[in-house]
Amino acid sequence: MKRLLFLVLAFCLVLPVAAQAEYPESPITIVVPSKAGGSTDATARLFILTAKKYWPGADFVVKNVGGSGGQKGFEEIADAKPDGLTIGMVFTTQVVAHVVSQRARYTLDSFHVMGNINDDPEIVVVPPASAIKNLDDFAKAAKAKSLTVAVNGIGSDDFVAAKKYEEAAGVAFNLMPTKGSTEQKSAIMGGHVDASFMNLSQMFAQHQAGQARIIAILTEKRSDLLPDVPTGKEQGCNVLMTATRGFVAPAGVDKAVLAKLDDLFLKVVGDPDFVAAANKDHLFLWPMNGPEYLEYLKGLQAETQRYYDKAPW
Repeated sequence: MKRLLFLVLAFCLVLPVAAQAEYPESPITIVVPSKAGGSTDATARLFILTAKKYWPGADFVVKNVGGSGGQKGFEEIADAKPDGLTIGMVFTTQVVAHVVSQRARYTLDSFHVMGNINDDPEIVVVPPASAIKNLDDFAKAAKAKSLTVAVNGIGSDDFVAAKKYEEAAGVAFNLMPTKGSTEQKSAIMGGHVDASFMNLSQMFAQHQAGQARIIAILTEKRSDLLPDVPTGKEQGCNVLMTATRGFVAPAGVDKAVLAKLDDLFLKVVGDPDFVAAANKDHLFLWPMNGPEYLEYLKGLQAETQRYYDKAPW
């Protein structure tokens, strides 16, 4: 009997170690807080293709959870069982804007931040027939009359960029929140709005085709994709904004599992095939490890809070 009890006890002690060594023993769900087909979704699926190179025995499943500017998906990640079998993507500024506006059921402490993969620079775009050729024209026109300017929802990177520009230029827009870039594109190409704050990936093809005109990119330097477009800083407007897309896991996951996930993340974002594929798909890479991205998110939340306090949305 004593021998039997000893064997049972030994088995119970060994079992957790064995189970941990088998991670991931089940498919890993990647929650994408948007509909299928967008840039965030494309980034997740490209990540999986490269992750299989390093974890050939692992299975990954994308779960698209759209709605509320990403809030539903962010909350699903935060609420997931902390077993390492659910991770997900976040994007800015929305992930912190929902916290700032006190609508979210999560905070940044609800996540283990794995790192950032890419960004999508903010641009200012006008209809092709517009008399506005640059930011100086833009500011003068806004001071002369009320301009209708489209943004992708309240609290989005577009929205915050517009608010930053209003403050810097001393103007006020009639901001028109839309349900997404498709609506913004139609409004610009049809001349239904005076301008739009958008992401570069959403409008560079239309700019090249003459269907829209990008008058500024809100980054430190010009984009290699559209070297003819000057930055805001070149035009005397020190407004910077970009959208970022990174990976997180729910808080509370075992440290050994998190170490494996973080290691996989760094291997994927540094993989030459991943880099080449991302560049081909115009997914502008801006890799940050977990601590770096967490600090970025904290800074962005503080900045977004300042604009919220001035004009709550």
